[in-house]
Amino acid sequence: MLFEIGREIRQARKERRLTQAALAAALGLSRATISQLERGTVQDIGIRKVVRVLEYLGLTLRVRPKGQPPTLEELREEYEG
Repeated sequence: MLFEIGREIRQARKERRLTQAALAAALGLSRATISQLERGTVQDIGIRKVVRVLEYLGLTLRVRPKGQPPTLEELREEYEG
């Protein structure tokens, strides 16, 4: 799951033409933390920091039961995005 979140963060960052360093500076994090988050290898990061990164990039975190298929709205957003 962390790998998928990281992939979305990386994509959104690149779409906004931000470097890892610029994103890190804007959020008061290290570039290494952003890099690890994007790769899904970050060892210890609080959910508040993850949410700050997501919100800065215009993303949101959704929770649903494991194995549940995506909703029609989620599929539509993915297709349009």
